[in-house]
Amino acid sequence: MRASLAMVFPCSQPDWAKETGELRRYHVQETDIQRAIKAATLRAGIPKRVSPHTLRHSFATHLLQANYDIRRIQQMLGHSNVRTTMIYTHTIKSDLKPLKSPLDL
Repeated sequence: MRASLAMVFPCSQPDWAKETGELRRYHVQETDIQRAIKAATLRAGIPKRVSPHTLRHSFATHLLQANYDIRRIQQMLGHSNVRTTMIYTHTIKSDLKPLKSPLDL
């Protein structure tokens, strides 16, 4: 099961549940998170479009840069096919030297 961003960020104040009358802490709405990211993007002067999904891409890219196993990243992102996860590999610069044929030496 994949968690949405709203499930990760609880509201700052508890509220009374209408159904049970219990005091509980709900989660912020996804639109609140989207607005917060948009405001932060504007304050930072970032000219590109940024969304909560951008954080997901950044997370996957950083894990690949840190040499985490692509199958583990696939599992964390909830992708059913590793090919979906491999889309992130195009952004990673390789530290490997290009292979040369023995005939070119």
